[in-house]
Amino acid sequence: MKSFKEKLMSGKFVHTTEIGPPKGVDFSSVLTELECVKFLVDAVNVTDQQSAVMRLGSIASSRVLIDNGFEPICQVTTRDRNRIALQSDLLSAFILGVRNIMIMTGDHPILGDHPSAKPVYDLDAITLLSAIKVLESGFDLAGKKLNASPSFLVGGVVNPGADPLEPEIIKMEKKIENGAMFFQTQSIFELGKFEKFINSIKHFRSLIKILGGIVPLRSAKMARYMNDNIPGVSIPENIITRIDKALNIEEESVLIASEIMREIKGMCDGIHFMPIRSNHLVAKILDIAGVRKGE
Repeated sequence: MKSFKEKLMSGKFVHTTEIGPPKGVDFSSVLTELECVKFLVDAVNVTDQQSAVMRLGSIASSRVLIDNGFEPICQVTTRDRNRIALQSDLLSAFILGVRNIMIMTGDHPILGDHPSAKPVYDLDAITLLSAIKVLESGFDLAGKKLNASPSFLVGGVVNPGADPLEPEIIKMEKKIENGAMFFQTQSIFELGKFEKFINSIKHFRSLIKILGGIVPLRSAKMARYMNDNIPGVSIPENIITRIDKALNIEEESVLIASEIMREIKGMCDGIHFMPIRSNHLVAKILDIAGVRKGE
């Protein structure tokens, strides 16, 4: 079976989803949630202390996914560890079979469940991408030679709805210069903004792969919360009204996500779903899109 990297780089339109590790050591609920998308998605993002909430680690969780037939994309944030720990974790991930890494800076601890925790931010997303290049060349950041070097498919994140957009594009270019090969975007609800973003990156579009982000909405309240609290996310009022008035919210949510997926498909190289513990919705969206297991 082809790896996620082989699929993505060969031009296959890929589908990825996302899970958050449990707050504890029982992983069974995550595997149960993912069962409905097994062999439907090409890889599964594993978040790294998402929203600065302490959970089981993304590297250990990624290994559990591998053992259960899923290919992980392991998120690594720079918030909690210095450059020694980050380099060590990347080597550890590789030796455990993790080949896909998603680099993020991470939310400040004050937003999470340990608000008194000290943030580290020794490196940021761009400098950690650069560190991975150094590790892959056979050395560490202190210039010491490794006895064997890792090799990763490395990704980054981008927000197509950022306002202003130009600083986001500049940051994206720096990530590419430092080794990012693909990008997962923030959730997309407005086609016009996504088109503007794609047109703004034409000069380097051939260098990278773009996975458009889709969040299945679970309520009108959730949509309004995202509008008020997530930078760069703007959910049109007509979509909120559809959710608010729907007789079956899940069915309407699946329809909306399917419509967005169809609209952006010609502009990107794949879809990244962020279902927030609702992967059964991803399975329904992929069914509407005609995706079959093992394709």
